[in-house]
Amino acid sequence: MDFYHYYKSRKGEMINLLKEIVGRESPSGEKKAVDACSSFVVEEFKKIGANIIRIPQKETGTLYIAEYPHPAPKAMTEQILLLTHIDTVWPVGKIHTMPFYVSEEKVFGPGVLDMKASLVMTLFSLKALKELNIQPQKKIAVFINSAEETGSNASYEVIRNLCKKSTYVLCLEPSLPGGALKTQRKGRLVVRIEARGKAAHAGTPEKGINAIEELIKQLLRVKGLEKQEITVNIGVIEGGEKPNIVAENAWAILDIRFWETQQRDRLVAEFKKLKPVLKGARLKFSTESSTPPMEKTEASTELFSQVQKIASSINMNLKSGKTGGGSDASVASGMGLPTLDGLGPDGEGIHAENEHLLLPSLIERTALLTEILIQL
Repeated sequence: MDFYHYYKSRKGEMINLLKEIVGRESPSGEKKAVDACSSFVVEEFKKIGANIIRIPQKETGTLYIAEYPHPAPKAMTEQILLLTHIDTVWPVGKIHTMPFYVSEEKVFGPGVLDMKASLVMTLFSLKALKELNIQPQKKIAVFINSAEETGSNASYEVIRNLCKKSTYVLCLEPSLPGGALKTQRKGRLVVRIEARGKAAHAGTPEKGINAIEELIKQLLRVKGLEKQEITVNIGVIEGGEKPNIVAENAWAILDIRFWETQQRDRLVAEFKKLKPVLKGARLKFSTESSTPPMEKTEASTELFSQVQKIASSINMNLKSGKTGGGSDASVASGMGLPTLDGLGPDGEGIHAENEHLLLPSLIERTALLTEILIQL
């Protein structure tokens, strides 16, 4: 079956569905909006006969798992897990200043590349299997995350539970520029450092302890932990009340990236060693979130080799690479499962106003995904 031309003939349908999903804006922090978008997508999965598992959440959007085929034949004991997410970094209303549109071979819009196009890929792949009466060799579970951009302990728990039932994990985040898959990702540690001092009048600062000064000294220490493979970004900082008051409180939130779990452990150990510099000052360190790195493993390398051969059979030349950004693939990889990331379309402008995908890659990647689901 020539799936490339099969999907090329359905390009208009794919674009229309993508427009519907992008038009339903779904920023991570807006539960009502995310849930509305998820509900629309879930109905599309129901149309192809997928079994839907709903996991309600109080603060973030509802999590969903779509299972295909349903019911699965008893002989079908292994499972492929597809990781997707429906949330975006864009606020409700952004669609008015950053509209969905197609220009030649590019498709623009908030969240179009990261990663609503991947939901279209998944839906059309499963729809093709159903309409063409093709039975995959393994069960397919599609996880639809509603808070991937911000991180969610609840979603991590679902992923880990799904991994226990799965043989392979495919994450449909966008590819690297040029179409390469991602076999390595940096881990992420978000930490909060709080400094507490003593308030006093700015005219007699010796009577107080300046929490901002203490925090600055600590941040300079932390920046000293940076190496070529470790980055420290001071993303948020706040402190003090008024210019004429010695600041009693100050805090900062840092985003730290690393390639290996051992590096994270060393970083946490260094944070625990932090001691106040100013006499009488107090410090508090806490971890806001932690995402493991997606390390290059023998299992994932073997999986890439298999997928590379499948791609070659349809005249696609796949390469692999690494990226500093995080994704749910890191959670799966941390479970020891063969994991590949970046199976989504190629494009540019993730988290930027020029976000767009390359339309030919949407067709190619959907064809590849379908072949993988059949052959793997």
